Amino acid sequence: MTTHSLLLMPGDGIGVETMAEVERVLSFFNDKSNAASFETKSALVGGVSIDKHGVPLTKEALAEAQAADAVIFGSVGGPKWDNVPYEIRPEAGLLRLRKELDLFANLRPAICYPALAEASSLRREVVEGLDILILRELTGGTYFGEPKEIVTLENGEKRAVDTTIYTTHEIERIAKVAFDLARKRGNKVHSAEKRNVMATGVLWNQVVTATHKAYAADVQLEHILADNCAMQLVRNPKQFDVVVCDNLFGDILSDAAAMLTGSLGMLP
Repeated sequence: MTTHSLLLMPGDGIGVETMAEVERVLSFFNDKSNAASFETKSALVGGVSIDKHGVPLTKEALAEAQAADAVIFGSVGGPKWDNVPYEIRPEAGLLRLRKELDLFANLRPAICYPALAEASSLRREVVEGLDILILRELTGGTYFGEPKEIVTLENGEKRAVDTTIYTTHEIERIAKVAFDLARKRGNKVHSAEKRNVMATGVLWNQVVTATHKAYAADVQLEHILADNCAMQLVRNPKQFDVVVCDNLFGDILSDAAAMLTGSLGMLP
């Protein structure tokens, strides 16, 4: 029988309650399954780690995550930690996990189950049968680009800087994941970018187009401006199958798509 090692990281808030149910499910499988078993460890992350260790993710917790077969993550953050220094905010622990584990592909499904159709903000006929997959690039872009700082100018004003950076490699590998996923679904990919006003959007468009030609010419590809994609998700969401986008746009569009189904919290 195969044994898998899992690291449970409940984090803060609802993550603690959710992880308690995860442990119940794992216990059930360990009792009933003859094919596999699960060994679990737990580690702190986010606000609770700040409270105990002064940082949102310790070196020891990161090492345990790297050694595990899989990490099951809850949530981080809450009003209690709104005023901690920016560099040690609870979310910084999650970002470091994503980067160190190279978790570059974030699959965010938006499926409208019949029982939840009436809970959507849109009419049932607009969302019924909806099955979209937002593929968010997770380890590059605005959340990780440097410099990232708030500085005080000579005149006393403050200036904040965030930097959006993408390389050919980062875009190409997420595009390949998008095309592979589309082949198993509706065989259609929308690439959402801001090629009209952002240099990273231009490169994103070019690399996705070249990757499509060389790797997945059998898959239908359409490019769409990210802001128009947000509008189209509300106007006609069922036109989409797989939507691939950068870190920032993926964060926004995936939450918008999730609410089409009635509840962000009910999605897998």
